[in-house]
Amino acid sequence: MDTVHVKIDGREYDVPKNSTVLEAARFAGIEIPTLCYLKDINEIGACRLCLVEVKGARGLVTACVYPVNDGMEIFTNTPKIRAARKSNLELLLSCHDKKCLSCIRSTSCELQKLSNEYGCDETYYGTREMKLPLDDSGVAIIRDNNKCILCRRCVGACLNMQGIGVIGAVNRGFDTVIGCEFGKPLDQTSCINCGQCIVACPTGALYERDDTAKVFAAINDPDKHVIIFMAPSVRATIGECFDYEPGTDVQGKLVSAAKRLGFDAVYDMNFTADLTIVEEANELIERISNGGKLPMITSCSPGWIKYCEHYFPEMVDNLSTCKSPQQMFGAIFKTYYAKQMGWNPEDVFTVSAIPCTAKKFEIGRKDQNAAGVPDVDAAITTRELARMIKTAGINFRILPDEEYDLPIGLGSGAGAIFGATGGVMEAALRTAADLIAHVPFEKLDVSSIRGIEGIKFGAYKLGDLTVNVAVASGTKNAKKLLRAVESGEVNVQFIEIMACPGGCVNGGGQPVQPASVRNTVNLKEKRAAVLYHADSDLLDVRVSHENSAVKKLYDEFLGKPGSHKAHEILHTSYVKRGL
Repeated sequence: MDTVHVKIDGREYDVPKNSTVLEAARFAGIEIPTLCYLKDINEIGACRLCLVEVKGARGLVTACVYPVNDGMEIFTNTPKIRAARKSNLELLLSCHDKKCLSCIRSTSCELQKLSNEYGCDETYYGTREMKLPLDDSGVAIIRDNNKCILCRRCVGACLNMQGIGVIGAVNRGFDTVIGCEFGKPLDQTSCINCGQCIVACPTGALYERDDTAKVFAAINDPDKHVIIFMAPSVRATIGECFDYEPGTDVQGKLVSAAKRLGFDAVYDMNFTADLTIVEEANELIERISNGGKLPMITSCSPGWIKYCEHYFPEMVDNLSTCKSPQQMFGAIFKTYYAKQMGWNPEDVFTVSAIPCTAKKFEIGRKDQNAAGVPDVDAAITTRELARMIKTAGINFRILPDEEYDLPIGLGSGAGAIFGATGGVMEAALRTAADLIAHVPFEKLDVSSIRGIEGIKFGAYKLGDLTVNVAVASGTKNAKKLLRAVESGEVNVQFIEIMACPGGCVNGGGQPVQPASVRNTVNLKEKRAAVLYHADSDLLDVRVSHENSAVKKLYDEFLGKPGSHKAHEILHTSYVKRGL
């Protein structure tokens, strides 16, 4: 590694060449405060919190964009620097709606934390009366510009990470706000509800629509049968809301907490992840055998589905018609299981706990009502579920480990890895290898489709058939891959796409981590490791079609994969929205 020699606060260091001052300081164990900076997403030096002194430079410089060079002498903690940072924070506070006690980000707000650390006087520069309108037009994401500090991290996430760019700075000077073109509300744009803007935001300016009151009301309704089912990645992330290290598996405590909230049953969505694979594998075989539309593209990620409908309407017919695991669970519970229990579907209230804000949009889509009522009544994010647990006074950390209810919640290792990019593809290939080529899945070399890279490829020999596959996560990467498919540069039969970079483990509904963590800790990798550990070490069944609960469902209710009844209950349709 090429290095340069620098002096930071009087101590000498060799730091990587081409580092910024911010990166060099971290290398030296010094955390310079930031509010606008997100590595590879938003590097604009706008918030002026990372100011430092560099010997020979004129005035203070922004550490996040200022490059180091050999022999540079840097000061990060002088009276002048501390005064400048404090002054800049107080200026931000003068234009900020300081209703901290009722703010959804209280205690996890980066502005609040830094203001406390620097001993800021929130009224030093006076207080601007904040009366900007709330944009609550969407079903998933709410924007409150009264709490926006114009850091533009949400803009960077939408444009630079996701390649969408439906939000940006509007007006000039003191009147600048973050909004959509021509003043449109968010629901009138091609926003895909992925929520990456929310997890990027350092304050309470962006948050998901909170459905916890609706869920509590259902739980307290004696006439309702209320069940909750958990997406695989929730087990890998909700612990962060209770001060566990990222990458801690808290499934047992998660189930225990949900039961104490009063749900009538708590299930594992791995069950319908397996069901999705069985239906999707059958659909792929049908398309390949009968000249169907190829490449077939997975349909588990509702953010990706909406992105495709807006930005690639010509490829809507390539989408698998399978509902997502969330929607399949609600559909099966309100048809098959409700009938077994003698319940009216209208009296069943289904709740999903998911890592994804776009799931809130998905539950209201057309063709998602197999029993004549919505398949899923409420989709709550990992953050919302954590808030419910805290509101109920449940001490999460001391809870005993409990198991999911059975049999409908039984899941395989293949279902568990759905939450990581490449997981859906790997699960499908395991089933295809067994059913088509009669090859044990352990002999599949899946190394090329594992990992957190944005685009991955693989080729698999399944009997007489060679299947070329591709995996993409993040819609910016999806766009790049699909353009290559359209141009003929890439020739594949099966594609997995997740809207969020890294997959569901990095979803927009996951716990918010400050920039100091996001910039230094590989959250995607740590969280995904929990799912792969569950697959390899904790679950007995590791292929979807060997899930005994799935087998029983087909034997007693659906008949066979791809049957008429399966299509009525487990499959859906899409629309070509365009821009």
